Amino acid sequence: MMFHSRNPIYRNPTGAVQAHTNIHFKLLVPREFRCSAARLMVGEEFTKQVKTLGLFWCGMNGDDHEWWECDFIPEQAGLYFYRFEIDTWRGTLGITSRFGGESGIDEHGVPAGECWQLTVYESQYETPDWLRGGIMYQIFPDRFYHSDIPKHNVPQDRYLHQRWGAQPEWRPNHQGEIINSDYFGGDLQGIIQKLDYLQSLGVTCIYLNPIFESHTNHRYDTADYTKVDPLLGTKEDFTCLCREANKRGMRILLDGVFNHTGSDSVYFNRKGRYESLGAYQSQESPYYDWYQFYQWPNQYACWWNFDTLPNVNETDESYNSFINGPNGVIQTWLKAGADGWRLDVADELPDVFLDEITKAAKQVKPTAMILGEVWEDASNKMAYGQRRRYLLGRQLDSVMNYPFREAIVGFLTGKNPAQMMEMIMTVLEHYPPTAIHLLMNHIGTHDTERILTVLGGEPLNGRDREWQSKTKLSQEQREKGLALLKLASLMQYTLPGIPCVYYGDEAGMEGYRDPFNRGCFPWGHENTELVNWYRSLGKIRHSCAVLKQGTLEPYYADGDCFAYIRSDKTVGQKLLIAVNRTTERKQLCVSQEWETASALLGKAVWNHTLTLEPYGYALLFSGK
Repeated sequence: MMFHSRNPIYRNPTGAVQAHTNIHFKLLVPREFRCSAARLMVGEEFTKQVKTLGLFWCGMNGDDHEWWECDFIPEQAGLYFYRFEIDTWRGTLGITSRFGGESGIDEHGVPAGECWQLTVYESQYETPDWLRGGIMYQIFPDRFYHSDIPKHNVPQDRYLHQRWGAQPEWRPNHQGEIINSDYFGGDLQGIIQKLDYLQSLGVTCIYLNPIFESHTNHRYDTADYTKVDPLLGTKEDFTCLCREANKRGMRILLDGVFNHTGSDSVYFNRKGRYESLGAYQSQESPYYDWYQFYQWPNQYACWWNFDTLPNVNETDESYNSFINGPNGVIQTWLKAGADGWRLDVADELPDVFLDEITKAAKQVKPTAMILGEVWEDASNKMAYGQRRRYLLGRQLDSVMNYPFREAIVGFLTGKNPAQMMEMIMTVLEHYPPTAIHLLMNHIGTHDTERILTVLGGEPLNGRDREWQSKTKLSQEQREKGLALLKLASLMQYTLPGIPCVYYGDEAGMEGYRDPFNRGCFPWGHENTELVNWYRSLGKIRHSCAVLKQGTLEPYYADGDCFAYIRSDKTVGQKLLIAVNRTTERKQLCVSQEWETASALLGKAVWNHTLTLEPYGYALLFSGK
């Protein structure tokens, strides 16, 4: 191996770096190559400039290898890609990336690998400190808890279930549409009444799915950004929720849906529900320029061709001012008590609009959290032909961490452990540390199947809603799912970032896709053993400072076991986390330092051997 991007011997510092950081590169070249020159080629993504830097011969490493070295200082934030060339007796050879950050030789001038990525972020890129080391909890408001407080001004075209816990409506209406107009009455006062429960789980941040007035139970079709939906309560209820949550050390994160509105809204008003002059009703509407009409009024741009979700033009001056201006939507709800925003479909929001959201939020609340919904590697995401710059500074603080979910679920459902570890390590290599510490590490959301169903049940494989509505876990499937969920949540709570629990996962809820993953929280019928497991994870998380910003080192990823180490020299702590995904007992050979470690979970090490029971786990603590 001539180079390894994740090893400080070859590249120091490793990972993403601030602009103007001096990066030292070293190549270990076999003496037999008779190398006469070596070069580092670095291309900057946004300017398209490529720099070639010569490496200097810096001495021998034993009798058969020699060091070639150079320094590179990126002058500005951006995405860089680099590779090497060496001149040898065999001609010019390329050195490019292989699996795990290691290097390989490109023979005959044909690249066999890819360039390494170097993420360079702005030096002033700082993220809120209040969420580090914390625990997030996601609530779908209609289905969490209802307070029985009478609701006022509720539109009459909503169907309210009489029994909490009934199956959500999934059948299409007579026109073949799924209209999501059935409700269970969960509300903000209900959340307030359950704050002590959330505190018992160690929750420090509550992420709420949309709460603004809308005419579906999911509320991603905003009707009025200035009002709380009447079934949920009032703005005063929201402020009360924020105040009561703050008393318990919790903050509130709102869901911002700014890529589209509802067609049934104050702004578009296709159904004429509102007295305002909507864009659908008149080209003289103050909201007309917010939308893109192909042929007014019935042909317009809409989200994924859903005509109930007309797209907005985020760069329209009026719309941008409404959302991001002084006392606009962003600032109004932060002043009302929110501590940040999760941005729906962030990849469909223009960079300039994202910049304005962050600017508006930080003006009134410098510690506000701006988190984006991004499903892929957010450091190099391409969206609509454009490379995004979410994590370079002045934009997102962090993102939803779908790659970690894919790695956790992939490992526990039989995929190659080494490849799943590589997914994790790639994110850690590409993302700025400030973003890594705040990654929203979920294993299920309102957009995915319930994690218990994923781990224990039959794969969905495109089956229709009829099948999903009838299919439940058998007792055997449920027991397997619960065992694997313990492993998944242990990994979720101990990987870098912030674990985010989707409401009810800790209680043993199951279900396939929307709406079956959005059932009512089973109050009084929780799996108490699982709830207590999550409580124990919460206590461990809050008691181990290393989980706040410690680094991660892969320890073992082979066969059916997965292990890694979290360490933080500043606090003098290390954790070894290991899991076994099979029904067979496994044993791992571990180093001497873990002989005296405390077993926070699982068994202690005996004679250099860590024993993992079937579906077993271990969490070993070393340090102060």
